[in-house]
Amino acid sequence: MINSMQGKRGLIMGVANDRSIAWGIAREMHAAGAELAFSYQGENFARRVAPLAESVGSDILLDVDVTDDASLDAAFAALADRWPTIDFVVHAIAYSDKSELTGRFLNTSRQNFKHSMEISAYSFIEVARRAHPMMRDNGGCLLTLTYQGSNKVVPNYNIMGVAKAALEAATRYLANDLGPEGIRVNAISPGPMRTLAGAAIGGARKTFKHTEMNAPMRANATLEAIGGTAVYLASDAGACTSGEIIHVDCGYHVLGMPQAENL
Repeated sequence: MINSMQGKRGLIMGVANDRSIAWGIAREMHAAGAELAFSYQGENFARRVAPLAESVGSDILLDVDVTDDASLDAAFAALADRWPTIDFVVHAIAYSDKSELTGRFLNTSRQNFKHSMEISAYSFIEVARRAHPMMRDNGGCLLTLTYQGSNKVVPNYNIMGVAKAALEAATRYLANDLGPEGIRVNAISPGPMRTLAGAAIGGARKTFKHTEMNAPMRANATLEAIGGTAVYLASDAGACTSGEIIHVDCGYHVLGMPQAENL
């Protein structure tokens, strides 16, 4: 995929640090030739994102609160001032109150349900609404991140499973809406990752180890592999792929039971 993103520009949303899936995607897209802009929320994340952006030659940093329409409008207006058109957006944004990512889903609070759904699922729709006019002339690609807990029960994933299910449905509906404009919409579903977000889920280390022991490839996905999948989807090679949930989990999603040696 060398130079497969040459001449393409896009926005990466959701980098928290150098172990973020969003950063793995950004790094591979940069290596393939893409120009990148980054969003962050608040000064704490600005301090983490700024040096990473600089390392890939980017000086476009946008402070965005995805729960605030004015903030989203301002960010995309600022981006349009620099780049009248874009080719892709990577949406890697999700949230739940950490205290509700342990124990029973039954105990999900109304407030956290609404807040998690707004940030983790609805924000993708808001981003698409603002991004697609910047892609209308040449087509483009919208990418988001999901997880298998959307369609199978994963202990402690709780409200995030429901939010990811909504996000996957939104991916399909957006793909249908935007297809006539040449815009593809897809989601990547990695296995468990050692990220800041992943660490918030109860039992994360056990989950990571379990998938490593039982996935057909006896491994967990790498940031490089996830980033490479994103490059494929956002490049011309992905021109006819839309509405897909693509698993990058070393095959774990095909299993019905653990491997025989781990029963």
